[in-house]
Amino acid sequence: MIQLHDVDLKLLRVFATIVRCGGFSAAQAALNTGQSTISEQMTHLETRLGVKLCQRGRGGFRLTEQGVAIHEATQRLLSAVENFCMDADVLKQHISGQLNLGIIDTTISDPDSPLPRATQRFVSRGHDVHLNVYVGTPAELEERVLDGRLHLAIGHFPIHVPGLLHSALYQEALGLYCGRYHPLFASQAETVELLEEVAASRVVARGYMQQHDLQCLGVSKAAATVDNIEALAILIISGAYLGFLPTHFAAQWVTCGDMRQLAPERLRLMSPFDVITRRGSTPPPILEVFLEDLAACSRQAGPSYPGS
Repeated sequence: MIQLHDVDLKLLRVFATIVRCGGFSAAQAALNTGQSTISEQMTHLETRLGVKLCQRGRGGFRLTEQGVAIHEATQRLLSAVENFCMDADVLKQHISGQLNLGIIDTTISDPDSPLPRATQRFVSRGHDVHLNVYVGTPAELEERVLDGRLHLAIGHFPIHVPGLLHSALYQEALGLYCGRYHPLFASQAETVELLEEVAASRVVARGYMQQHDLQCLGVSKAAATVDNIEALAILIISGAYLGFLPTHFAAQWVTCGDMRQLAPERLRLMSPFDVITRRGSTPPPILEVFLEDLAACSRQAGPSYPGS
């Protein structure tokens, strides 16, 4: 019994095209290849099948009796392959099950995040799915993806943990802020002097980015540490601390006069957001489709950060 391989399917498609076009010469344009290559492919196919498929030469192109039978079988095979692909696409578009998604906090107001658009696109496909959304710190999200409690997570993961796949998604802009009761809120100091005053102030840092935040400010030690952005905002609003906040999240307090962004031209950070999934496992169809929608919405939005 003949065992078919990928190369055999390719050769059978060449054979079907030759028959449809009525000969080797006529099939050159459809196959986008030369006549000598087509002849070699047909010889290879005849060798694989062990039969003579056609007569070619001065008398023209003509199928042998075996060639007619093989052509009919080829048509049935290629039709079955096409139907399989169509059925697989239908199943992919109509999936069911549970998708466990993890995100870090306070990303809802970020216009650069593709997550809301991707979720709408995913749900509009008509899937029979149930979404479970977990909000946690980067370390918690990494742990839950690694142990399988989450299918994927979206956030800022500065250290690439073994066992996880990272895919770049977008970037979030951050600025340095103080509350209205902080001494620097009404400061008229120029940039150099202001930076010196910042370095002498109490700073609240993100636990997962502590050293990075402190180095940007020229500060050796944090006066407070938090593991989420909402807690950071609370300490800044108190007027006792300075700290980095996402600009989209801080905008609500800047607008009402409860916060001020300090030295925006010098103290502005870009925080890359990644999608993480578990390495080495076959993703379920529900995850594959959601990742496709997430990537599509990310491309549609495009980068909006400086330098893009």
